[in-house]
Amino acid sequence: MIPIRLDHVGKRYGANNTVVNDIDVTIASGEFFTLLGPSGCGKSTTLRMIAGFVAPTTGRILFGDRDVTSTPPNKRGTGMVFQNYALFPHLNVAQNVAYGLVTRKVRTPERDQRVARALESVGLGRYADRRIEQLSGGQQQRVALARALVISPDVLLLDEPLSNLDAKLREETRTEIRRAQREAQITSVYVTHDQAEAMAMSDRIAVLDAGRLHQIGTPREIYNRPATAFVARFIGRSNVLDAKMVGGSGETAVVRLPGGATIEAARPADMATTDEVAVSVRPENLRLTEPGGGMLDAVVHAVEFTGANSQFEVESGGLKLSITAPDSAALPRPGDTVGVRAEPGHAWLVAR
Repeated sequence: MIPIRLDHVGKRYGANNTVVNDIDVTIASGEFFTLLGPSGCGKSTTLRMIAGFVAPTTGRILFGDRDVTSTPPNKRGTGMVFQNYALFPHLNVAQNVAYGLVTRKVRTPERDQRVARALESVGLGRYADRRIEQLSGGQQQRVALARALVISPDVLLLDEPLSNLDAKLREETRTEIRRAQREAQITSVYVTHDQAEAMAMSDRIAVLDAGRLHQIGTPREIYNRPATAFVARFIGRSNVLDAKMVGGSGETAVVRLPGGATIEAARPADMATTDEVAVSVRPENLRLTEPGGGMLDAVVHAVEFTGANSQFEVESGGLKLSITAPDSAALPRPGDTVGVRAEPGHAWLVAR
């Protein structure tokens, strides 16, 4: 296991096209670290710089104490899992997995043992002789993972490996990937635009947008304590409302929302009282009350039944809120007036 250091890494094409802007992060040994963001945010470019396929314009990349910024891809000790699997259709499963060992001139007895172990690690021990077209999409992706693991890389890189699978296969395959990575204890960098995938798999997540790093943290930190309005909106569902600080002290602020309602919110230690702020409240942390029993009254515009819960869209003087409530026959209906209050300790100030 080795750490990865991105030392103020950036990538620019031409004078005005900055794709990755000054990424400075250390990925711990054995960590499963995810680069998360929308299409075009720079996450795949960052991964390709780690792999050596793209040269950074600025900064350094280190694997442990080794500066690999100028090292070619085949000398970095990385295993790569691609979005499109990149398997050879004319080779069977075992031959595909063995390909990297063949190119490294590993002798046949050792090669066969390592291939067998790699296939067992991804739950495909019985599939060594199968042809690629006989496998499901999820099984093919696990073959690609075994091929990356069999060479015993220092670093495992995964570029949106589940994006071509249906929802059920994605869940099954992400569990296999995470289990295999834990067993191998390989420092891993994973790229995805899928928030649920990142939250389920990662030790830590880096959220990027337009080449800029917005926040690094554990899934729980990023969900409950987003650093910016972008992170709050991108990770799950959130009510992100423009606000103005009108009171409070220390780690607590009282803010006024559009329309005049006030709410108490936790304030990050580094946020000044003069900062332009918004308040983030997750839908599950808002409660429906009788009119007059909350911070504001609102009219219910829509109700969506989702199983155990119902989703409410309400409006108060132009302020629109989403609320999640446990389903019940007694819940309000469209057109009803309700009170809305926030659960104490669950509103959070973010930078606009």
